[in-house]
Amino acid sequence: MTVNVVRDIDNAVKIRSVLLSVSDKQGLEDLVPGLLEVNPEVRLYSTGGTFGRVADILGSKKAERHLTRVSEYTGQPETQGGLVKTLDFKIYLGLLTETYNESHQADLERTKATPIDMVVCNLYPFSKTIAAGDVSVEAARSNVDIGGPCMVRASAKNYLRVASVVDPGDYPEILDALRGSGGFMDLETRFRLACKAFRHTAEYDAIIAGYLEGVDFEAERACYDERDEKGDGE
Repeated sequence: MTVNVVRDIDNAVKIRSVLLSVSDKQGLEDLVPGLLEVNPEVRLYSTGGTFGRVADILGSKKAERHLTRVSEYTGQPETQGGLVKTLDFKIYLGLLTETYNESHQADLERTKATPIDMVVCNLYPFSKTIAAGDVSVEAARSNVDIGGPCMVRASAKNYLRVASVVDPGDYPEILDALRGSGGFMDLETRFRLACKAFRHTAEYDAIIAGYLEGVDFEAERACYDERDEKGDGE
């Protein structure tokens, strides 16, 4: 396996494109206008309910100029119930490509993908769901986030270029930093955000694993109509 060793990076990265997909929408009313303030040309990509909330914050004219549905960007509609929204090749090229890698830049050009400079993502409320007490395992299972952790981990892995933002409590500090730098995010901040992002997904997975390990499997099995699919005997 060929290992790609990165040597050339930018300390400061201009935040030109932002992907937003959040369950907890608090703080968006400050974050979204703040991003436009620091970069009047910023492009926002979003999904589902987050798209609707951002559109409301921007108003129709600004939304038309600055906001794009992820499904329109990728050319793939969201599946029923939002099951698959962001798990797309163009999205992950935008998250993982490196600025000074010619092969990566060729892939971006070939697919007409956009480098994503910031991901704002928090995950399905699994802890809140199971805290209800009488919640079914099926309800809990449906609140296991897949695309969110993938986006968070991809953006955190590529902290060399991308800022991974998982905590609404960090929005004011991030906006202050961007205002003070003319819309640029420095490497040290990206690295710190990456550490927090990996901790966030690790804790999320640990909660899910702990919950499932405590489930009475035989009792849960009785809640489903099982269908045995058997071959033709060959």
